[in-house]
Amino acid sequence: MRVIDDEGNQVGIMAPYEALKMAREKALDLVEISPTAQPPVVRIMDFGKFLYQKEKQEREAKKHQHVITVKEVKFRINVDEHDYQTKKNHAIRFLEGGDKVKATIFFRGREMTRQMLGREILDRLIKDLGDKAIVEFRPRQEGNTLHLILAPSKAQPPQKPQPPQKPKPPRPPQQAQPQPGQPTQGSGTAPEPPNPPAGTQ
Repeated sequence: MRVIDDEGNQVGIMAPYEALKMAREKALDLVEISPTAQPPVVRIMDFGKFLYQKEKQEREAKKHQHVITVKEVKFRINVDEHDYQTKKNHAIRFLEGGDKVKATIFFRGREMTRQMLGREILDRLIKDLGDKAIVEFRPRQEGNTLHLILAPSKAQPPQKPQPPQKPKPPRPPQQAQPQPGQPTQGSGTAPEPPNPPAGTQ
């Protein structure tokens, strides 16, 4: 059999008792990992630790796995508007949660002669959901039940609108700097007269 040691290195082809002796010297187990190979492949490892790590990886994978379930919403052909809106909102919530929706209408007694009313309700539901759902199974009759299957839409959710930016306050106008020889506003003094030219009284 071909032996791989506990560090992943190939030791080579050995007799079974030699491989088992090597594993015992390291206080580890000899595990057959490829019995159909020629020759079979075995590995020296801590089998208990291997099982623990494998179970841990499976638990982590389940955490990130979304299980799609089918939620049922039931209608009657004489459903009133409030009840219809309530169940439509239930369907929207299920779809947004990633689940499929089974919309069902039950016919009792003489209601079997009014199946078109049931189809109108399901057609309205499809129209009202719009791009929130895709029709996986069109309405179909099974005994005294009419149902359809809706799946979540694969369209990307709309992006959240950006909050409006507040306008910046206007900057105060800059005051012009006084030129030399000009009076400054607010000063109570007048400018001095220029000196007379030399030689004049």
